[in-house]
Amino acid sequence: MLPHLDAAYGYARWLTRDPVQAQDVAQEAMLRALRYFHAFRGEDAKPWLLRIVRNTWLDLARRHAAEKVPLEEIEDRAGDGLDPEQSALAGDRRRQIAAALAALPAEAREVLVLREIEDLSYKRIAVVLDLPIGTVMSRLARAREKLAAGLRGHLERRGHGLPDM
Repeated sequence: MLPHLDAAYGYARWLTRDPVQAQDVAQEAMLRALRYFHAFRGEDAKPWLLRIVRNTWLDLARRHAAEKVPLEEIEDRAGDGLDPEQSALAGDRRRQIAAALAALPAEAREVLVLREIEDLSYKRIAVVLDLPIGTVMSRLARAREKLAAGLRGHLERRGHGLPDM
């Protein structure tokens, strides 16, 4: 499971929208995974661990019943190119996509993160979310539409000289 620790933290970060809370969720999920490792049946470890992360997040959210904190700071990583202008544009695109993704409802955000960022198959996403594959596919399609609409809206605001969000 240790090779999947980064994936667990990344998924927790998208779920919680808070890096500190994501650390707590990922740590608690790893503890639960170790505690219940005897129940692991040898299937793929990554979806099993990500499902524990999701269940941990849901349990903590129910327990605290606190409102989600918006993602305050999005990591600004330099682009792969050597050109500073291209690096700045790539960083701006990443921030726009991350902001649009963070603005989505949790149900849409989690299916997109699992598919597009964690690169899980539909079958593995279905295992993590405990849903039929058809439901995963329809949620993913709707989530992609919402993300595209959010990005279009953001780009239109910029195109008309309106301030960024």
